[in-house]
Amino acid sequence: MRRLLAALLLAALAVTGLSVPAQAAEPRAFSPFVGGGGVVGPGVTYDKYSVMVDGERVLLRGAEFHYFRLPSPDLWRDVLEKYKAAGFNAVSLYFNWAYHSPKQGVYDFTGVRDVDRLLRLTEELGLYVVARPGPYINAETTGGGFPAWLKRVPGRARSSDAGYTDAYREWLDRINPIIARHQVTRGGRVLLYNVENEYQANTDAQYMQDLQDRARADGITVPITTNVCCDAASWASTWGSGPGAVQIPGVDDYPQSFECQNADSVWGPWGEGVTERVRADAPGFAAEYQAGAIDVNNAGYDRCRELTGPAYMKFFQKNNLIASGATAFSYYMGFGGTNWGWLGQPNDVYTSYDYGAAITEARQLTAKYDEFKRQNYFLRAVQPLTRTDAVPGPAPSNPVLTSAARVNPDTGTQIVLLRHTDRAATTDDSATLDWSTPDGRYAVPVRLIGRDAKLLVAGYDLGGQRLAWSTSEILTHEAIGGRDVAVLYGTAGTRGATVLRYPSRPRVTVLDGRVSASYDRGDLRLDYSHDGLARVLITGGGRRPLLLLLGTDATAATFWRADTPAGPVLVRGTGLVRSAEVRGGTLDLCADTARRSDIEVFGPARPLTVNGLAVAVRATASGSWRGTLPGPAKVTLPALTGWRSHAEAPETRPGFDDSGWRVADAGLASDDYGFHSGSVWYRGRFTATGTETSIDLNAITGRRGNYLVWLNGRYLGSAAGGTQADSDAPQNPDPGPGHFAVPPGVLKPGQPAVVSVVVQNMGNNDDWTADDNRFRQPRGLVRAALGGSDAPITWRIQGALGGEDLPDPVRGPLNTGGLYGERHGWTLPAYPDRSWSRAGSPVPVGVTWLRTSFRLDLPRAQDTSIALRFAAPPPAGQRVTLFLNGWNLGQYGAAIGLQTEFVLPAGLLREHGGNTLALSVIADRAGPVVPARLVITGTHRGGVEVRPVPGR
Repeated sequence: MRRLLAALLLAALAVTGLSVPAQAAEPRAFSPFVGGGGVVGPGVTYDKYSVMVDGERVLLRGAEFHYFRLPSPDLWRDVLEKYKAAGFNAVSLYFNWAYHSPKQGVYDFTGVRDVDRLLRLTEELGLYVVARPGPYINAETTGGGFPAWLKRVPGRARSSDAGYTDAYREWLDRINPIIARHQVTRGGRVLLYNVENEYQANTDAQYMQDLQDRARADGITVPITTNVCCDAASWASTWGSGPGAVQIPGVDDYPQSFECQNADSVWGPWGEGVTERVRADAPGFAAEYQAGAIDVNNAGYDRCRELTGPAYMKFFQKNNLIASGATAFSYYMGFGGTNWGWLGQPNDVYTSYDYGAAITEARQLTAKYDEFKRQNYFLRAVQPLTRTDAVPGPAPSNPVLTSAARVNPDTGTQIVLLRHTDRAATTDDSATLDWSTPDGRYAVPVRLIGRDAKLLVAGYDLGGQRLAWSTSEILTHEAIGGRDVAVLYGTAGTRGATVLRYPSRPRVTVLDGRVSASYDRGDLRLDYSHDGLARVLITGGGRRPLLLLLGTDATAATFWRADTPAGPVLVRGTGLVRSAEVRGGTLDLCADTARRSDIEVFGPARPLTVNGLAVAVRATASGSWRGTLPGPAKVTLPALTGWRSHAEAPETRPGFDDSGWRVADAGLASDDYGFHSGSVWYRGRFTATGTETSIDLNAITGRRGNYLVWLNGRYLGSAAGGTQADSDAPQNPDPGPGHFAVPPGVLKPGQPAVVSVVVQNMGNNDDWTADDNRFRQPRGLVRAALGGSDAPITWRIQGALGGEDLPDPVRGPLNTGGLYGERHGWTLPAYPDRSWSRAGSPVPVGVTWLRTSFRLDLPRAQDTSIALRFAAPPPAGQRVTLFLNGWNLGQYGAAIGLQTEFVLPAGLLREHGGNTLALSVIADRAGPVVPARLVITGTHRGGVEVRPVPGR
């Protein structure tokens, strides 16, 4: 995704003189991509307007999803069904090299890493896939997706250097064949293949060409794309069709920046967010369009959701659609998820990767989800949008408003964007549009309140109807039961007008609401207020019947559409509709309800079942069917009691046996010994001279890390770990030593002494600027010396058990660090803790473990999302790592961030059985333990079946 280095990069590009070349006057003919040896599935083609599948134009509506941030494969279905229900027809998927490869030559695609299962799911749900295997992905993950073992591989990363080339080919030769067998050209759903990620900071064309050649050799036959970042000139377009150029370049746009702390005042600081068309012969592709933000300033993700809320979405996303003419959109993110384990990149994120997304980390729907649904339903319904040219918009009579338009050259349909001329305006303004439509010239009254934007349509064949124009926006229209059913909406309290063309005067029956009708020379005009839901039945006039439903933004969001073999259905009143199916004359819906509510179905008359249960329905005057659905059953959660405690850190004692540890004879950096994440212990031995005054150390941990120091068992203190000066500045490998004074009497001349240090590493830097040094910055101790003495120190090091040789491949390489309890199974449910003491308060300096167990029996056929909530921000000096049934689900600490609530995903959480919580507390001062409790973050009747994720 786009990072905060954007401004620096733009300045650098200006200095180098890179620019976007003039586009060709005429596009090239579209290019076919078919399977080797002939077409083995639908052909994928494209022209300057859109991608086509087997000749049918596709308006790609996608959002990013990170399977690696949701380690419960059954919940992948839940999230992707919610994507589909919101009108998305695609999903963008990063594939995380580090997540699959703990060691060079070792790869795992099973369990929570089963991406073949993920791609089969997209096929079942009918979602196109933009596959993004990197090898570099960024995504605020540790190393930007590079496995930590890559640090030891010679050759500059993200270049055509030989060592790196051999390494990334190892990855691509494993992931590409999985992707290849799921391509559209083989009957799957992978439509586009994205090489690299935001690769504009380093322009090694041969590297980019090699990536594409490798993809083709591994069986990739669909068009290849990439995502260009930060409004910078694209090397892909600069070189045209030369080495490294892709078929369909995409662009990243993040107009709202990442200033979540200023959510109430920021409005488009990075521009209007219009996707640049990089090549004239390819469709516009918004490869990453901002749909949330990372919380770099610890404002909280609710503020990030406010920063990128419905008002932002209405203005910027609609403006981009018309101004760019793009026909492929991927929004970052649709669902963020969790940086569980040590998955996160340390400088920008903490445990939660909620991202302020439309679907929360706890998988709950938000007002942003409603706006996505309104826009996606419109884009699906109005098919002329797949092929349009820019034309001048109708002139508003009030200059504070402006318009832009696009027209389909085949149908003449016009799509007009109405917005404020000053994008930051918050006023309430009205005007009249002088609108020449395909059906005549009209004076059209319009009104905009605040930071809104509207997509108005004219000259449109709305099913079997002819829409001359409307000041209401189209949600959807469907042919149901021999008539058209159309839903239009507008801002609550504003007036609306719709003109439909009829060969002769039709009959208008207002079923509900206040709507006036007039007919003049073929134009049927309806005038109304956007208030609640008005219903108008129009019959005769030479066309098939039309049920017109006129509502507000809020009422539009209550509608769901789904396809069945018998035709589409519209449903309102449920919290979600996942799917619809006709079985033996019965319409069966899979739907979620958060409370007892009415359900209304627009579809052919037939019995109704919801989630397999019969629902009594009655006919309405609108020709729909109404019934009542029960809400979810009450959920009662157990209290967390019976905590047991055990002090840790025997490594601090002088007599501790560290003979099985690695000898640190090649420097102190932990990655050199295969210890890449979490806590790493060091023990250094020296013979005291009596002149020692201090222990002088440096450790690089990434942002939010720290280290604690003991000498001969005496605690000396702690220090923050070094990092880059900030997330976008050049690296600082020497952040300044920590000086720890030697207390009197601790050392005796001629006697052996032991320094014990625990370093909390927070993950590896990304390599966003492709400067290599950023990614290769070491972790762990980087300097150790004695103040006042030149006595040599010999060191041993111990990190996660097994290092790169995983004893627990199920949870994988990023789940644990090197604490004694982690190495000895104290995180696991089966560990016998009966001998531990009853937990008390406060916890002492050092490392303390807390454990408790609880049982759940949640209501079945119900989706209840559970979180662990700490009662207050953590005390200063504490760092708590949370393990649920052996899975590391987060870090809670004063130096880490403000997060106090941690999602416990079903599958890892045993919803019907016993669970174990284990907390490791690293404290640099004694302090109380903050109590925690289980809380419900949402519960719905319905959902998906979630099976326990296996784990030892």
